[in-house]
Amino acid sequence: MTKAYGYLRVSGASQINGDGPESQESAIRAFAALKGIEVVKVFFEKGVCGDVETMDRPAFIDMASQLGEVSTVIVERLDRLLRQLLTQEACIADFQGHGYTLLSSDPAEFDLMASDPSRVLVRQIFGAIAQYDKAMLVSQASWGQDAL
Repeated sequence: MTKAYGYLRVSGASQINGDGPESQESAIRAFAALKGIEVVKVFFEKGVCGDVETMDRPAFIDMASQLGEVSTVIVERLDRLLRQLLTQEACIADFQGHGYTLLSSDPAEFDLMASDPSRVLVRQIFGAIAQYDKAMLVSQASWGQDAL
């Protein structure tokens, strides 16, 4: 049976105690069970923005230091790992370069390591949408502050 780590991330303090981590972990565990993968440990990044580089995240660094015998990581969706297209692609390339596997529990994303041109295109479109969504959230927050 393949062993994997789960990786969760929530950006806002309000999500830490909300349903964000629980729903992410539930999706990861359900996906793993469906695929015959054993989740041996879950790493939880609390209150870290999706724009923050992975090597500036304590839980990610802890997880990365333990990769080896366990070489698979499952995320709920790629935007839970990173919300910038270029850093998503760099992270995927880094996983590939080390022989690690990165999977998403989202059926539309599933094999984030796929090299098939169509799957890469879809992954990159989702990455661009995540980046746009994050930019819009920041813009809307600043609009609200300007109104005060």
